[in-house]
Amino acid sequence: MELQESAIYAGPPIASPEVRSQPLRPAVMAEVERLLGGRTRDIRLKGELGRLFEERSWSRTAKIIRAWMIWVTLLDVLTLGLNAILLPNAVALSMLPPACILPPAALATAFIWRKPRGVGLQRVSLVAGLFLILLSVALVGVSAGGEFYERHLNIMLFVAITAIIIFSIPLAWTVAVAFFALALYLIFQLRNPMLDTGSAVAGTLFFTSGIVATVVARRTMTILAQKTFLLELRDKRRVAELADANARLERLAKTDPLTGIANRRWMMETLNRLWGAGAERPAGTAMLMCDIDDFKSLNDRLGHAEGDRCLVKVAGIIQSSVRRNRDHVARYGGEEFLVVLPGADVQAAPATAERIRASVEAASLPNPASRVAPYVTLSIGVAAQGAAGEIIGPERLQNQADTALYLAKKAGRNRVVLFRPE
Repeated sequence: MELQESAIYAGPPIASPEVRSQPLRPAVMAEVERLLGGRTRDIRLKGELGRLFEERSWSRTAKIIRAWMIWVTLLDVLTLGLNAILLPNAVALSMLPPACILPPAALATAFIWRKPRGVGLQRVSLVAGLFLILLSVALVGVSAGGEFYERHLNIMLFVAITAIIIFSIPLAWTVAVAFFALALYLIFQLRNPMLDTGSAVAGTLFFTSGIVATVVARRTMTILAQKTFLLELRDKRRVAELADANARLERLAKTDPLTGIANRRWMMETLNRLWGAGAERPAGTAMLMCDIDDFKSLNDRLGHAEGDRCLVKVAGIIQSSVRRNRDHVARYGGEEFLVVLPGADVQAAPATAERIRASVEAASLPNPASRVAPYVTLSIGVAAQGAAGEIIGPERLQNQADTALYLAKKAGRNRVVLFRPE
């Protein structure tokens, strides 16, 4: 029962918002949907859902309990001071001993609820603290007698009702507080010399109906809070699913579906970012334009399936031949690949291009229709800007790489050519 209805967390507090945002297990989300699909009054949080609700509620509940305890203490001290001023000394002195029970009980409870502790200690401290507070209020009236007797018993019930309403605690704890309040009221009313037994019982039954209604209202508030919590979990799950779907769509929009590497759109965005206003580019940037030699002949001779396999293999070789944490590779056209090498100068860029070309050649992918060799080869045009030279825009650098690629093709293919302005 207490796990189902608890708004108290007995374990360590949540470390950070990131912890709360961790995805829930499918079984837990299925339970959320089941509870939200049923009647609100049947909501019971068990297991992991109960624990999560307790984690979410503990801080707020503890803050309310501490504030209530402190204010009750202040009001008790203030009342004692006013009684000492306004009432006869004999009456004020009779109220003092029982009134002194309240402050230590309330402050001790507030101290215990400063941080999460064991559920047993929390339960005992709160229920015992409230019992001592109610007993103190009742004994003040009993000790003073006369008109104060009935008045303080009613004040005691009022104190119990406020605690029941504002404390979001398990139903069993709430029922315990209500029972203690009514039991104290009945016991002291039976001892009231101004009332007979029938009047004491009738008055207790009257107040019992009001406290029962208060307990039911508190229970309804707890159920509604739990339903709100379930709705938040479902909304967070749906938002996370939507964000994940959008991220997948974004990745698909920027990924070449055949080779799995970046596509032309992604490369354009990367170039804009590298050359954007305020972008801090490494000194020197190079581009490699790579083209598979006689790729059309490969498709015609071996078929498009073998051509696709060739593209996938070549893309993987290029990707594995560059610096993964700095360089950028994209399929730029049918059989063309564009490589951007930030921080690569006129010595490093041709070396990287030669490594790519040699790796493709060493793979010995079949291309019997090639005019260069019976296997797949690669022609690469290289364009690089020096560290101390003028900043060349991406379009111009790409045009230079295209020009160098054209020269590589013209010179016999399967080679690397560096663009030189002269």
